[in-house]
Amino acid sequence: MPKTTIIYNPLAGAADFVKAIEDVASDWRGAGWDVSVAPTQAAGHATQLAEDAAASGCQLVLAAGGDGTLGEIVNGLAESKVIMGILPAGTANSFARELKMPVPGALQVPVPKSRKKGKLREASDLLISGRVQDMDLGYRMLSDETDSEGCYWMLWASTGADGYLVHEVEPRPKWSKKLGWSSYLLQGISALSHFSHVRAEVEVDGYRLQDDYILVLVSNSRRYAGGVLTLSQEAYLDDGLVEIWLFGGRGLSSISRHGFRALRGQHLQDPDTILLRGKRVSIVTEPPMPVQMDGDPAQNTPLECLVKPGALRLLVPESSPQNLFQRAGIPLLKAIA
Repeated sequence: MPKTTIIYNPLAGAADFVKAIEDVASDWRGAGWDVSVAPTQAAGHATQLAEDAAASGCQLVLAAGGDGTLGEIVNGLAESKVIMGILPAGTANSFARELKMPVPGALQVPVPKSRKKGKLREASDLLISGRVQDMDLGYRMLSDETDSEGCYWMLWASTGADGYLVHEVEPRPKWSKKLGWSSYLLQGISALSHFSHVRAEVEVDGYRLQDDYILVLVSNSRRYAGGVLTLSQEAYLDDGLVEIWLFGGRGLSSISRHGFRALRGQHLQDPDTILLRGKRVSIVTEPPMPVQMDGDPAQNTPLECLVKPGALRLLVPESSPQNLFQRAGIPLLKAIA
């Protein structure tokens, strides 16, 4: 009997979804899986739970939470044979939106079983019949390439406006998450009124630039800002490259301009926007500035990252876009055989 552990963050998202987790566990048991359930208890705990699941012989870990929870679990499974599937339960669920999965909304109310299963179980059903893809990960080095204290990130690593914002508002209390994006938006406007720019030197595979930027974003996905913005239609999750987005300028006027253009899909038409692709990225700012990784605070610059090709085995639904990956996937049951 194959084994899976459901790791979930009880503080994620707007709704209390413990009952839904129990239902998901029951569904997987009905599909022939030996299922364990493990709630997180503190920041960083999901990484340890993922490592424990791998050590116990699990073939699959189901990650229930937001993008930050996914990032923690990735650090427990990276470069192992254990597969990770995502159960969207956060406020934004940017990566779940990228995979075209059902996502919860804010201020949810209980829905009778006779009417529908609920978003979490709908997502789970898609994964049971899903496929396994090899996905690249980013790796932040803290001293050198052999540094064992470095860490993986799944979606983004950046500094500038979003790094500043994340450090100002996270971790958010549960009452704030119940208000969903409206709360985050209000907190963000207030925080960014005190932000101007970062003076950064950026090096991508030996190519250097230096300027004033409102955001320096290293991206391993197509979507950004909780999935609201699609920065790239051409990025692959398994091509061994990341995209480096440099948004130039200073102050709220530049932040607003870049934000509105990105919403319209016109960001690359802005002369202050630069897109690079590469395998190794170094960002140095003066003075040191806050960094965010997968939507969570991650110390300050300098930020130096490598791409780790195919470092994560990812379970995705068949409904996810085929063009997210260059290589074909493997059905789940065949992947664990």
